[in-house]
Amino acid sequence: MESSDVELDFQRSVQAVLRELNTPTPALQSNRGMWRWSLHKKVERDPGKSSVLVRILLRELEKAESEDVRRVLIPLLLTLMYVLTKATGITEDLYHRAYTFCTRLLTLPAPYSTVALDCAIRLKTEAAIPGTLFQRTVIAEQNLISELYPYQERVFLFVDPELVSASVCSALLLEIEAAQEQQTPEACMRHVVSHALQAALGDACHTGALNRKLQASSRRILEYYFHAVVAAIEQVAVEDSPSRLGHLERLEEIYCSLLGPAATRRRCVGDLLQDRLPSIPLPSPYITFHLWTDQEQLWKELVLFLRPRSQLRLSADLEALDLQGLRPDRDLARVSTDSGIERDLPLGSDELPDSSSPEMERAALQRKGGIKKRVWPPDFSMPGSWDGPPGLHWRTGRPSGDGELLPGVSRVHTARVLVLGDDRMLGRLAQAYYRLRKREAKKFCLTPRLSLQLYYIPVLAPQNPEASRKPELGELASFLGRADPWYESTVNTLCPAILKLAEMPPCLDTSRTVDPFILDVITYYVRMGTQPIYFQLYKVKIFTNLSHDPTEDIFLTELKVKIQDSKSPKEGSSPRRKGTAEGTGAELSVCYQKALLSHRPREVTLSLRATGLVLKAIPAGDTGGFSHCTSPNAASAANCTCLHVSVTEVVKSSNLAGRSFTTATNTFRTSSIQVQSQDQRLLMLWLDKDSRRTFRDVVRFEAGPCPEPCSRAQKSKMAGFHPHGQEREKNTAKSSPLLMPINTFSGVIQ
Repeated sequence: MESSDVELDFQRSVQAVLRELNTPTPALQSNRGMWRWSLHKKVERDPGKSSVLVRILLRELEKAESEDVRRVLIPLLLTLMYVLTKATGITEDLYHRAYTFCTRLLTLPAPYSTVALDCAIRLKTEAAIPGTLFQRTVIAEQNLISELYPYQERVFLFVDPELVSASVCSALLLEIEAAQEQQTPEACMRHVVSHALQAALGDACHTGALNRKLQASSRRILEYYFHAVVAAIEQVAVEDSPSRLGHLERLEEIYCSLLGPAATRRRCVGDLLQDRLPSIPLPSPYITFHLWTDQEQLWKELVLFLRPRSQLRLSADLEALDLQGLRPDRDLARVSTDSGIERDLPLGSDELPDSSSPEMERAALQRKGGIKKRVWPPDFSMPGSWDGPPGLHWRTGRPSGDGELLPGVSRVHTARVLVLGDDRMLGRLAQAYYRLRKREAKKFCLTPRLSLQLYYIPVLAPQNPEASRKPELGELASFLGRADPWYESTVNTLCPAILKLAEMPPCLDTSRTVDPFILDVITYYVRMGTQPIYFQLYKVKIFTNLSHDPTEDIFLTELKVKIQDSKSPKEGSSPRRKGTAEGTGAELSVCYQKALLSHRPREVTLSLRATGLVLKAIPAGDTGGFSHCTSPNAASAANCTCLHVSVTEVVKSSNLAGRSFTTATNTFRTSSIQVQSQDQRLLMLWLDKDSRRTFRDVVRFEAGPCPEPCSRAQKSKMAGFHPHGQEREKNTAKSSPLLMPINTFSGVIQ
C-alpha cells in the first residue's frame, strides 16, 4: 500500500473515532468502541506506519485546539500516547511537536491541564530515551525483577458470581488465560530487549538477526541482556540532563555483544528483502480473576500481592500478619503517659549522670519540652492518599513529592482493582473499601507500600427492547459516561460485547490467533484511565430497637425505604400515636439538614404520612453537581456531598364521596437525614438495590456522609493538642468525608 493510501486509511479511521465521540446515539450501536480498537490494531500489524498515524493525530489535535473543540482533546491525546508507547522509529521532531502541544494545554482548566501535564512528563522522557515507556510498562505489569526499576503492578478482576452469569465468568476467564499463556517471562524479556534496541538504533538494527538470536538464547543469557538494557536506560533516565548520544553508545555496545561485530557490519540481501519492521507486541498486564465470595477477600488479596518477590523488606508487622484478623496495635494506638519531666523517666531510658552530681540536682526540677519525639520505625508511614505511588515517580523514575513518606520508603506496588457488574457490585466494593480504610486507620500495613486504583466496567443483564434506555442497575455507569465521553465510548460499550462473547461457543483451536477485543479494551482502560472521579460514601445507622445500639452499614448509590406489613413494634420502639388514621403508608417523623451552597446549617423537621422514600447519591441529570469531586481536597461542596431524597407522600382529601387518599412525590436535597416511624408500622431498607442487603423491622434510621476512619492514636492527638478536644475531633471528621475514587480517562469534563 502506497504512503498516500496508508495516510488516507488512517485519516478515515481517526475521523470515524471522532464522529462516534461527537454523536451521542450513533446509528450502529453494535460497532461502538470498535473504531479505536481497529485503529490500534492497524498500527500493531504494520509498526512502520506509526509515524504516519502520529502526524495525523497531531494534526487533529492542533485543529481541535484552534477551533476550541475541547471535547476531543483528551481522547486524541490518550490515543497518541498509546501509539507512542508501542512505536519505534518516531523522529525527534514529532516528539518535540507533541511535547510543545501538551505544554500549551497547561493553560486550560482541569482536567485538560492535568492530563496534558502527565503526557508532557512522559513525552519528555521518551524523547530523550526512546523505548523507556515500553520497557517500564512491561517490567511493572509483568512483575519482572529489576533493582533499577522495582515497580510492580497487578490487575485484580473481581466478579460477583451471584450477579454475573456463569457463562460470562467462564468466557472472560478463558480469554484472559489464552492471552497470558503466551506471555512468559522469557517472551517479555525478549520484547523489552528487542524494542529498546530498535527504538535506539532505528534502521541500523538488523531486526531479523536480532530476533533469531534472542529466540535461540537461553534463559541465563536472556536475563543478562535484559538487565543490561534496563541498566542502560534507567541509569540515563535518572540524570538531570539525559544524553541521547550516550544512551545510543551504550545500546550499541549491547547490540554488538549480542550479535557480534561481524553481524553488525554486514547486511545480506535476504535480510533486506525479508526484514520488514516486525511487530513487537506490548503484552497485556498480568490479570488475576477472582469470584467475590468473601467480605474480606479484597484485603486478603492485596496483602498477598505484597508478599511474593518483594524487593523491599516488609515490616515485621506485615510479615507476621494473620489473614484472619489483626491484633490490637499496642505500639501505634496508645496514649503517651510521659509527663515531660526528666526525673519521671524510667531508669535506663537514657544515660543520666550520677545522682550526686550538680547536673543531676539542677535537672531534677528542670522541665523538658512537653511533647516527646517518637522515633518511628524505618518501615512506618502515616496514612496518605491512595491516589498514586509517592517516592520515585512511576513513569519518570525520579523523586516525586506526592505524599508524605519517610525517606527510603516508596510505594512500589500498584494494585488495579477492576470490578465487573452493576450498581450492586459497586455497593459491595464500597463496603470493602470502607473496611480497608478502617483497618488501615488502626494498623498501617498496606498504605505505605501500595497504591490502590479502582476501575469499573458495567456488565448489566440484557434489557427488554421496550424498556427504558437507562437501566435501573446502571446509574453509576450512566453518570460516568455523562462525565467522561471517552469512558462512554470506550468502556460503556463493552457490555454488549461481553454478553455476546458469553453466548459464543469456546474456541478449542489454540493454534489460531485471535485478537481479544475485550481484553484489549480492559488493558487500554487500566493503562490510560488515570483520572479518578471521587464518590462520597454514606453511612446509615439502623435501629430495630431504640434501646439497643444501631447497626451500621455503607451505601454508595441508593437507599430505598418501604413501609413493612403491619406488625407489632418491638419493646423500646415508639408508641403508637393516638388519632392516627388507618390507611396507606405510615406516619413518619423526618429531620434533615438542608443542603445549601453557603454551607450554613439549616435543620428542617416535618411529620408526614408516606408509603416510602428513596435516597439517591448519584445525580440523575447532568454532572454539574460533581464538578468539585475530581479531587479529594474539594469534597465538601454542597452539590457533591448531598443526597437527593424523593418522598412518596400520602395526601388525604375529603369530598362528597367521602375520604380519599392520593400520593404525591416531594423531592429535596440534604446532607444528612433522620427518619423514624411514629406508629406501629415498621420500615424495610434496601441498600444499593441489593436484595441481600435488606434490613427489616426498622424503627429509625440515620443517613449521612461517612467520615474518614480515624485511629485511636490520631483521635487522642487531635483531642490532646486542642483546648476543645471533642469539638475539634467532630469538626475534623465532618471536614474529611470518605471518598471512593473510580478511575476514568479524563475525570469530569466541564
